[in-house]
Amino acid sequence: MRLNEPTRCPWCGDDPLYRDYHDREWGVPQRDDRVLFEFLLLEGAQAGLSWITILKKRENYRRALDSFDPQAIARYGDQERQRLLADPGIVRNRLKIESAIRNAQAFLEVQENFGSFDAYLWRFVEGKPLTNHWQRMEQVPVATPAAEALSRDLRQRGFKFVGPTICYSLMQAVGMVNDHLASCYRHSEVMKRRSSDK
Repeated sequence: MRLNEPTRCPWCGDDPLYRDYHDREWGVPQRDDRVLFEFLLLEGAQAGLSWITILKKRENYRRALDSFDPQAIARYGDQERQRLLADPGIVRNRLKIESAIRNAQAFLEVQENFGSFDAYLWRFVEGKPLTNHWQRMEQVPVATPAAEALSRDLRQRGFKFVGPTICYSLMQAVGMVNDHLASCYRHSEVMKRRSSDK
């Protein structure tokens, strides 16, 4: 660690892209539906892969998926499917591509039923971020009862690639839980922001 570098969660390592994501986005309460949809699709794309792999492809996904516009993606047909399968900038997995389209359709249904995806999603933590105080990475769970409940509900609504582990990763990413280690400088910063973006 360089002199005067703040203490961070060890998972982001020394990669500048990973550090920037950790320092600016991960764990910050997010209420914007478009951003929530982006994380939903990216977390699904990550299944079986490392997050840094997806993070490096994020701009490619934005380009390939109409800037994560759920209305556009929900209308994708065979031509768009073939285009995505041929795109080397994203994960060319047929099931994941199909799930992105299906999830866009289900996302729009949730927006219609709840007024926003934000309103739907944050119900699973009663509208407020949960703050944990983990001391070591080994203490951080891969899923929780809230993530399991979210996973069940999403699957009932037709979403794909939304298992409990993916759902908990989503919850961490969009700040529904603050899982920065207590020693990480972002832990207290994220706490201050809690629900200020609402």
